[in-house]
This record gives sequence, structure tokens and C-alpha cells, in this order.
Amino acid sequence: MPRKIKEKRGQFGTTPVFMASISTILGAILFLRFGYAVGNVGFFGAIAIIILGHAVTIPTALAVAEIATNRKVEGGGDYYVISRSFGLNIGAAIGIALFLSQAISVSFYIIAFAESFIPFGQYLNETYNLGLLGDFLEDKKAIGLISMFLLSLLIISKGADLGVKALYVVASVILVSLIFFFFGESQIDWE
Repeated sequence: MPRKIKEKRGQFGTTPVFMASISTILGAILFLRFGYAVGNVGFFGAIAIIILGHAVTIPTALAVAEIATNRKVEGGGDYYVISRSFGLNIGAAIGIALFLSQAISVSFYIIAFAESFIPFGQYLNETYNLGLLGDFLEDKKAIGLISMFLLSLLIISKGADLGVKALYVVASVILVSLIFFFFGESQIDWE
């Protein structure tokens, strides 16, 4: 007797999508690249870069929101909206570019994730003199490959619900670190 597969509707909603976007932006950019930008172009130059980025993303977000209000967004997300609004030919061309941009951004996030562990690996190697294991912990390629394999295996076996639950923990850590950042005090002597 065949089992009936219950049709389960997506339960993610707006909050996890918003939290994922904010965590992505604040995590990699704010903590790993903002200091680099300030060091190279100065504080006001970094603010100008942020304003330029907003000048691009805000009209884009408003345009997508306008298009999405006229129709029900089904499976495929952005690609579904684009292909149904502009037709299959333009939708396919934009969809390929969207796919490539997502693939490249995931690669950048993996690199940023691995880079964030390098100081921890250096600390462990200096403190405990781990030798070959210490060199391995300082190699961002190895950290990136192993961590992505383990995370992928975890998500495949446990499902995306686990990722959403972990997302709330990550967003909470980022919020607390932002609070510490804004209430912190500079140790730099400017004189």
C-alpha cells in the first residue's frame, strides 16, 4: 500500500528572509571589510560607498516590491517574478545572471567565513604548538572546504528548519556585537 506524501507548505515567511539578508550583509561586510574600507578610503569615503550602494539597492528593491504586489510569488522567488513580468526570453537572460551572481556571492561568503577563523587557528597554534594541525587550522581553503562539507551534510540530513533556527542565533550574536560596537570606546590615542 503506497504511503501518501503530505503536501507541506513553506513556513519560512518574511522574518527568516529578512534575518538572512541582514545577517549576510552585516556579517561579512561589517566585520571583515568595513575596517579595510575605512583604512583605504577614510571614514567619509566608506560612508560614501555605503550611500552609493543604497542608491543602487533601494530603487531595485522598490521595483521588485512593486512587481511582486501584482502577482503571487511562487517557487523560484526572484526568477519567478522576473520571468512572469518580463517574459521568458528576458527572464531567462536575467535568470542566468541571477544564478551566477548568487553562486559568486556564496563563494565570497564562504571565503569570509573561513577568514574569520584564521585568528582562532593562529591562537591555537601559538598557544598549544599544534604543528601540522596548526598549519591546517590557519589554511582558509581547508577551513572553507571542511566547514562547507559539514554544514551541507547537516542541512541535507536535518533540513532547512535547522538553518532557520540557527539563523536566529547568528542574528542575535550580530545584534549583541553591534550593541557592543556602538557603546564601545576607542583605544586609539589620536594625539
